[in-house]
Amino acid sequence: MTEEAKRERLIPPGAEELFVDVQTGRVRVLRSTGDHPAATPLLLVHGGGTDNAAISWYRLFDALGSGRAVYAVDLPGFGYTEIDPVGGPDAQADFVAGVAEALGLDRAIVAGVSMGGDVALNLALRHAERVAGLVLIGPGGLIPLLRNRWTHTAAWMMSVLPDWAMDPLARLANRYVDAVIRTMVKDVDTLPPEVRREFVEEARRRSTSMGYRRYNQATLGRRGMLNNLLPVVGSIEVPTLFFHGEDDPLVDPRGSREATNRMPHATLAMVPNCGHWAQLEAHDRFLRELDQFTDEWSL
Repeated sequence: MTEEAKRERLIPPGAEELFVDVQTGRVRVLRSTGDHPAATPLLLVHGGGTDNAAISWYRLFDALGSGRAVYAVDLPGFGYTEIDPVGGPDAQADFVAGVAEALGLDRAIVAGVSMGGDVALNLALRHAERVAGLVLIGPGGLIPLLRNRWTHTAAWMMSVLPDWAMDPLARLANRYVDAVIRTMVKDVDTLPPEVRREFVEEARRRSTSMGYRRYNQATLGRRGMLNNLLPVVGSIEVPTLFFHGEDDPLVDPRGSREATNRMPHATLAMVPNCGHWAQLEAHDRFLRELDQFTDEWSL
């Protein structure tokens, strides 16, 4: 890739880009530029749609990297990772575990937003030895049904359409991705303009959103969610912080509340006047909550 092309894509302040080779291909990773070996590292997992590591963590990377090593991974089918989508959150968790091994991360605080929260929960269930703590921002994977029966059935019917039928629909929807952003957040002016531009550009670059499509196909069942982890989250014993926008229109905050009640070492920060991208919309509150969380558990 040319230096000009590299300059065009978004790199958060305080981050550098590297590519890691794993068995299935090359993974794009953002890494903090400082070196803080004494503190538990942070491993960040982005959300779905046309998200990537730079978008989800743009506003926070510099601050997070001031006291510890920070890594953010582009999942398969997202961003600049050169690997085909792997499917649902369990397969994505296995992939993240493999990347962590390639990076030499024995244990980390794993933070995930939305779909990435679902991946982080699965990582704690499937690879507990690698997870020192969890930070879950509006996480998926904690509801039995998508909103209501009618909405769920409609979403399931869309998910089972063949790719040849979905591709033109995805391209049409991505023409209006800037309008979609406005439905995700409480106040669009809280978002950095760089993030909004990158989200739109990512939709144009990956017009069919294949990574997120494969995730939806793996998690949307005909009569309910196939990734509902509420029955098993009580077995996750690592310290966990839930951070959820009170006005999240995409992921029901009741899932975070219920999971907090079921997990032995979980706390919930419910953020008023905040939508789905809570770590971007309420970044100062997020940093305070994270500092308190890591201090309390000596992470």
